[in-house]
Amino acid sequence: MSRTAKVATTAGAFVAAGVVATLLNGRQRHQRRLRRGEDVEFGSVHSDPVQVTASDGVLLNVEVDEAERKTPTVVFVHGWVESIDVWHYQRLALRGKVRMVFADLRSHGESGRSHHVNSSIPHLADDLRTVINAVAPRGPIVLVGHSMGGMAIMELAAAEPKQFGRRVKGVVLISTSSGKLMRSSPALRYLIPLLRVTSPVLDWGRTFNSYSVVRRWGLGPHAQERHVDMTNEMILKSPTHVLMDFYPVFVSLDLTSGLHVMGKAKTVVIGGTADLVTPFKHSRRLAEAIPGAKLVALEDVGHMAPFEEHQKVTKVIEEVLEDIA
Repeated sequence: MSRTAKVATTAGAFVAAGVVATLLNGRQRHQRRLRRGEDVEFGSVHSDPVQVTASDGVLLNVEVDEAERKTPTVVFVHGWVESIDVWHYQRLALRGKVRMVFADLRSHGESGRSHHVNSSIPHLADDLRTVINAVAPRGPIVLVGHSMGGMAIMELAAAEPKQFGRRVKGVVLISTSSGKLMRSSPALRYLIPLLRVTSPVLDWGRTFNSYSVVRRWGLGPHAQERHVDMTNEMILKSPTHVLMDFYPVFVSLDLTSGLHVMGKAKTVVIGGTADLVTPFKHSRRLAEAIPGAKLVALEDVGHMAPFEEHQKVTKVIEEVLEDIA
């Protein structure tokens, strides 16, 4: 067999194997979705979208769940490679009880794409300010942030210190960090080298065995299959450019300057003891740095606390609402 024929045969086998693997992965995802046994299908809990224009022109997807109780407004901010669907359980539990605002971060979910130079924590904080001014311009506010969403809240505290204690009455920070992540996050140390040598086939390659990768790095050792699958489904909807554009944020992250301000609001920090993305010591450090903050430890829970321990996360939000009433 000629060299050309051998190359062609090898390439053909590789492509065929890739096609088979893709089909198998698709079937496995379908079977896991069927096994969830959901009362309310994940990704189906939405309200009419509102477009809010960021200061640099990016269109932000925002949804507002109204309630008889008009204040305070609870503003939810999701994390990296997530979407507003990360609040699936909290949204169902609190719907109709309190006014809620959900915003897709720039380049995430249904929001418009931002250029990589505009993909930073200060840009996210500015977007959060813009969203609040557009859909919650008056009355008390409770801010709830997961992972990078919590970082946006910390940056907002540094940029708008007078708002904390005056308008921002409560803060819930979930599985997040104020800095020094690259030194202690096993998940980020694993991910960053892969991103630095990425190729045009990364989008396709991400679907291969993604469930196992998400289970290993994103959730705790006892996480339910449905929660792993929900996380996997949500992450796979984020294009690779979201990974590429935002990963530099974590390399030199330092959000400590605004932490003292957050003590003016009722603040609770939630962390999972098995979190490999933002290890629990980061939650402890935040609670120590924010005056009067309460620390809630979730045993054996990974990074996806809003899924894994959704009832406890919801209870914390409800307690904050009760305290500021």
